Amino acid sequence: MKIYRVGGAVRDALLGLPVRDHDWVVVGATPEALAAEGYLPVGKDFPVFLHPTTCEEYALARTERKTAQGYHGFAVHAAPDVTLEEDLARRDLTINAIAQDADGVLTDPYGGQRDIAARVLRHVTSAFAEDPVRILRVARFAARFTDFSVAPETMQLMRDMVAAGEVDALVPERVWQELARGLMERQPSRMFEVLRGCGALKKLLPEVDRLWGVPQRAEYHPEVDTGVHLMMVLDMAAQLDAPLPVRFACLGHDLGKGTTPVADLPRHIGHEERSARLLKGLCQRLRVPTDCREIADVVAREHGNIHRSAEFNAAALVRLLERCDAFRKPPRFADILLACECDARGRLGLSERPYPQRQRLLAALAAAQSVPTHEVAAAAEAQGESGAKIGERVHAARVAAVAAVATLAAAQT
Repeated sequence: MKIYRVGGAVRDALLGLPVRDHDWVVVGATPEALAAEGYLPVGKDFPVFLHPTTCEEYALARTERKTAQGYHGFAVHAAPDVTLEEDLARRDLTINAIAQDADGVLTDPYGGQRDIAARVLRHVTSAFAEDPVRILRVARFAARFTDFSVAPETMQLMRDMVAAGEVDALVPERVWQELARGLMERQPSRMFEVLRGCGALKKLLPEVDRLWGVPQRAEYHPEVDTGVHLMMVLDMAAQLDAPLPVRFACLGHDLGKGTTPVADLPRHIGHEERSARLLKGLCQRLRVPTDCREIADVVAREHGNIHRSAEFNAAALVRLLERCDAFRKPPRFADILLACECDARGRLGLSERPYPQRQRLLAALAAAQSVPTHEVAAAAEAQGESGAKIGERVHAARVAAVAAVATLAAAQT
């Protein structure tokens, strides 16, 4: 029995990056032999075990045979006679198909070190085409390793997979998992560049794919193209280290521009409501988590109003805060404003432009929150009012508080 460190841990060490997780492959062993040494079996589809002390995953060397469409359609063979080279052959990319033994000696039968040096993402063998998840993984790696390019033959293989319908077999949960991970990488736009280049984006996210080639008003969008703008917004979100709900909101904020009638271009009147409708369908299709779905809906509907909020009087500001549910969920409102800042700064030549709307609206929220609503409600009840009338009193008090802060700020300037 021999044990090798494999996959991302070896790759990242060779790249000089921090190694967070270790994966191991065991050659020449049986499940019974590992269990006898205290390893805990956890694999459902193939033999994977947890180390008795480190709890790291140890998988028996295995081969796979395609039996049906999609990424579940595999027959797995794990046995003591499966070699290390055979196990590495089933991996996705050459940079992930390098093994290291206990002495630090590398086994690299498919040129992973060469491709690391050349900064190339290249598939290991034609078996890559058997698993459509690998298209998403390549796109995600492109977003993480921003100086790597996809090998032309790998891109062509992914196009062939899309044409063969393999992407259609992906389950929503796995698409969302890889999409979410890709959105959190260093340069998310590269993920979409790869997916679009192989044709997978049109299949998986047609609402996003149709944004390229759609013009916008140059006075607000010097980059003009809506798809280009979207990619700049996503990369701005990464630059500002935004959390996943914010990044997903950035992805969905302009979907409605892809369905603007030609006669209305490039103004996109009413695109906010269209964006919200398209976003609802996308979220249902991919089973997007609630926190991501809710913030994305608000950003899609209100980002234009938030951008224009400097023009609003106190009453309009309070109504905006109410529509954004800012009083009940202040941290989420802060994330909504961050997504809007990403939108405003994700434009050609405007990445360093200040976004005062964010601080102004947070100040307005703080002023409105300072209103002692219980006291306002009690006073209204004492005068015989109830229900909606009390709500109106609270709303009026919040408007007055916001107006007072605005007046003070104006006087100080």
